[in-house]
Amino acid sequence: MKILLKRVYEDASPTDGYRVLVDRLWPRGISKERAALDEWDKDLAPSTDLRLWFHHDPKRWEEFSEKYLKELKENNFGPDFLERLQKQEILTLVYAAKDEKHCHPLVLKAYLESLEST
Repeated sequence: MKILLKRVYEDASPTDGYRVLVDRLWPRGISKERAALDEWDKDLAPSTDLRLWFHHDPKRWEEFSEKYLKELKENNFGPDFLERLQKQEILTLVYAAKDEKHCHPLVLKAYLESLEST
């Protein structure tokens, strides 16, 4: 499975494959129709406490990434998620963050890809 990342504010495309919103909160100003999602999986998002602590502060990015990865491994939602979607050729993780270099889907994508390779 190929895993892509895309901001929810970008237009959906047929090349996105299966689109999953991976944010805990619904993105501001986006209708369900415009989001064009196949599902919304809040369980894959960082916990509320971690999200509030990080507050998209690039100075906290490295520590946030470590804490979020720890959450993902402890919650163990990734294997079930991938198993459920195993027939999908393309999976697009959709998110709202403006900073595309310091956002949780980067960590989530790497985590899911590591599970696929095992």
